[in-house]
Amino acid sequence: MAARIRRDDTVVVIAGRDKGKRGKVVRVIPGKNKVVVEGVNIITRHLKSRGGVRQAGIVRQEAPIDISNVAYVEPDTGRPGRVGWEYLEDGTRVRVLRSGQRSEG
Repeated sequence: MAARIRRDDTVVVIAGRDKGKRGKVVRVIPGKNKVVVEGVNIITRHLKSRGGVRQAGIVRQEAPIDISNVAYVEPDTGRPGRVGWEYLEDGTRVRVLRSGQRSEG
């Protein structure tokens, strides 16, 4: 299944512990249907040092969240919306919002 959410999209979390939070998509993991969203699903990792390469300590970082738990935020209205694909007459595929307007990319 093609991911309708892309990197640098603004999304809102619609389910889970961080419901209601908005953020920018940092990374999409299509094989697992997951996305990493900036400032959402923060976990704490306790890391060992790695021979001078990495310093030991406690690190807070974003963990992947299932793509079904986020919704694309329309840039014009700021409201969550759905994204789909359409083909133009010349055969190129463009991303469109289900509200009817064309999305960039």
